[in-house]
Amino acid sequence: MTASAYWWKLLGWPAVVVLVVYLLAVLAAWTMVDRALYYPAIASGRRPAQAKTIRAASGEIAVRHLPNPAARFTIWFFHGNAEDLGDLEPFLLTLRDHGYAVLAWDYPGYGSSRGRPSESSIYTAARIVRAHLRDELHVSAERMLIYGRSVGTGPAVQMAMEEPPAGLVLQSPFVSVYRVMTHWPVLPFDQFTNLRKIGAVRAPVLVLHGRRDEVIPFWHGEAVHAAAREPKRALWVDAAQHNDFLETAGAPYWTALREFSELCARGGSSP
Repeated sequence: MTASAYWWKLLGWPAVVVLVVYLLAVLAAWTMVDRALYYPAIASGRRPAQAKTIRAASGEIAVRHLPNPAARFTIWFFHGNAEDLGDLEPFLLTLRDHGYAVLAWDYPGYGSSRGRPSESSIYTAARIVRAHLRDELHVSAERMLIYGRSVGTGPAVQMAMEEPPAGLVLQSPFVSVYRVMTHWPVLPFDQFTNLRKIGAVRAPVLVLHGRRDEVIPFWHGEAVHAAAREPKRALWVDAAQHNDFLETAGAPYWTALREFSELCARGGSSP
């Protein structure tokens, strides 16, 4: 047996098997990611009585605006998975009570928004909501804090990269969708690549993450924060998991948000 034949027998077929398994994994990820990533049916399905509808070519987009004449900033909120405006109403009211105006919205397929959720459809809908903020509500980018939670950090980073707001808040962000499962970047066609994009965001960034997060591990938040430009801030909460961050953080959460807002009001400069 020649040396080449020996090494092919030793390594060739195992390598072929590994390659086939990898290609099947890539195909499965590419075809199934949207069904595996989005869970609109688990959300409340409730439409707040004061929610309104924005008309779009792809269908209606449900939005909830909570004005606050005394507010310096409007928080444009991007919700997490398995939640919608019906779930968010108490939190949105609390944000307003802490001195902010708020505009939240439902992704395509969530709540009463029409369409199907995907990375591209969420970006398209978000741009329509941004135009509504600017043209109908007269909220300029300089008076806007973009706030994304969990899966909402993906479109939040994208919108902040396209048009810098006064500040960007990311709660429980991931470096990318696939790497929540694989840790290492081993699959192509990844989605919501926050780690790659965050360095292009020309606005102050606040990252919030629980060290015991069982859905999006804490290292994701650390990596996104490390890759962001200055000025940047972080709040790490030792005991917080994914869905109890606000309750576990308590008063330090509101302090961090207020101090970050003050930083943004100064244009990112130190006091």
